[in-house]
Amino acid sequence: MNKALAAIFCVAIAAPVWAQVTPVGTWRSIDDKTGEAKAQIRIGEAAGALTGRIEKSLKKDTAPDAACVECTDDRKGQPIAGLEIIRGGKKAEGKDVWEGGKILDPESGKEYRASFTPIDGGARMEVRGYLGPFWRTQTWQRVQ
Repeated sequence: MNKALAAIFCVAIAAPVWAQVTPVGTWRSIDDKTGEAKAQIRIGEAAGALTGRIEKSLKKDTAPDAACVECTDDRKGQPIAGLEIIRGGKKAEGKDVWEGGKILDPESGKEYRASFTPIDGGARMEVRGYLGPFWRTQTWQRVQ
């Protein structure tokens, strides 16, 4: 009887961790060059594909009414707060990686192919942007 209770207890404790091994949630993006927090981003999922918006900028020098002046598509001139920066990306079969989507760098206006890989049980996530054969990886921290 004690072994059965112990097994149930272990599963109950581990279940929230399993539920977090996904990009869905709120993240703090960390600049891979400076180590500073840049933005808080909420990632959701619709029809099996990822979508992500900047909830707020965490950079000290960002004006409250800042807009994406460098964007060249439908996001040009849109406020940074609420800006959709992640479009698409689906879970790869048999792996804990979401790929095939795009991510926008609102500072440059450039859009990159992207992959999202939760690590450390979902507490952090490697976000990799690709431009041709080159890539850059940031490690984001889960907020919730």
